[in-house]
Amino acid sequence: MISLTSKNPAQLAVDAVVVAVRPRGNAVDAVDAAWLPKELARLLSRDAARLGITGAVDEVRRIPGTGLKAATLVLTGVGEAELDGSDAGREALRRAAGAATRELAGLESVAIALPTPDAGAVGAVAEGALLGAYAFSRYHALHDAPVERIEVVTERTRERAAQDAVVRAEVVAAAVHATRDLVNTAPNDLFPAAFADEAKAAVKGVKNLKVTVLDEKALASGGYGGLIGVGQGSARPPRLVRVAYTPTKPRATVALVGKGITFDSGGISIKPAAGMEAMKSDMAGAASVLHTVVAAAKLGLPVAVTGWLCLAENMPSGSAQRPSDVITIRGGTTVEVLNTDAEGRLVMADGLVAALEEKPDVVLDIATLTGAQVVALGHRVSAVMGTEDTRAQVVDAATASGELFWPMPLPEELRAGLKSKVADIANIGERWGGMLSAGVFLREFVGESSWAHLDIAGPAFNERSAHDYTPVGGTGVGVRTLLSFVESRA
Repeated sequence: MISLTSKNPAQLAVDAVVVAVRPRGNAVDAVDAAWLPKELARLLSRDAARLGITGAVDEVRRIPGTGLKAATLVLTGVGEAELDGSDAGREALRRAAGAATRELAGLESVAIALPTPDAGAVGAVAEGALLGAYAFSRYHALHDAPVERIEVVTERTRERAAQDAVVRAEVVAAAVHATRDLVNTAPNDLFPAAFADEAKAAVKGVKNLKVTVLDEKALASGGYGGLIGVGQGSARPPRLVRVAYTPTKPRATVALVGKGITFDSGGISIKPAAGMEAMKSDMAGAASVLHTVVAAAKLGLPVAVTGWLCLAENMPSGSAQRPSDVITIRGGTTVEVLNTDAEGRLVMADGLVAALEEKPDVVLDIATLTGAQVVALGHRVSAVMGTEDTRAQVVDAATASGELFWPMPLPEELRAGLKSKVADIANIGERWGGMLSAGVFLREFVGESSWAHLDIAGPAFNERSAHDYTPVGGTGVGVRTLLSFVESRA
């Protein structure tokens, strides 16, 4: 639960009060915290270094709340960031609030007293605090449950824009949390048919939402050769799920296509055992698409959004597709499968063709598509490719939402590496520029449409330590960017 309050933070009956601190020589400054009792203010200016408090980004420290009604004062570092109403300032607030609530798991109530120069900053603080208050507890009891009650301290409690920003923050955080839950779910519980059931459950009670599921028989009769080919090695057959939000008189139509490989062993071209357990996250794109569409519906956006979840399990078996198989994607394009571990682009090709048959204004696809994305951009920055205008719009949406996406090219010369002697195209090219080759492959299926491809292979699953509002495991990356993009079309 989250709410706004304009009360003096020193008088709030909560377990902890959070303030932002930044470095100042050997001391730290508490930002916009003139209400702090003198003893606490003196401690920060006199003893911060001795207590190991630096004000660095992502540093969270607790000290006794002397003079406060709360037992604890929490200091969340912001470094040299400007905590203003810019996109960068809002993201700094989002991260500082999220780092605090993440570290305060086990407490019931927290007040966040960070700067809120405008309504957007109020929303950023609320969103960050909610994103940080997350835990995945499906398979075990939590020792420290996430913070249950959050109060955002601001003088803007009566502003409609600030109130609306908090409502949006709640919807966004719920979508990100639900995406993380799906990514974290074990693959024996989240297989294609189970994912389809999750989609049906997610839309219940939400207006103007409809789910349609194509099973393996419908996929075969519909010519979805990518999904059938990738899924044929598994005892649990593939699905294509269409999740459609249709408001009255939409101002635009957006299609979102998500890769949903519920587990990726690599198939016959099997992956090394080391690290394969993280391949339960290969459905992160489909999870983000599902919950972006649900969030758009909950917010009542005047944009029609249709999500396509391309769901399959890529397994080796006697029935699995083989290197050198030729499959036919919906629409008739033939593909020579040279590597069965380059399977995501095959199911996405089916999804893109199906999405574009409905003639949307723009189509975005999002996928944990290539290990080459991690080589190029690391574990925190996602890639975006596509038609120049749409790619730029995605980058703008990411910047506004606080997510990190970097524009990448689709070099024409890479198409030659995808030539096949027996089919229209091969599913892999040369090793170098593998992320870009995958984008070039997908471009074959969008024609002249406005399109962008988002590769989130590294950022979708955090195998390192938690940071800011980002937990270990599923991160929910992409939801905020996709939703911001949809909002820009309104």
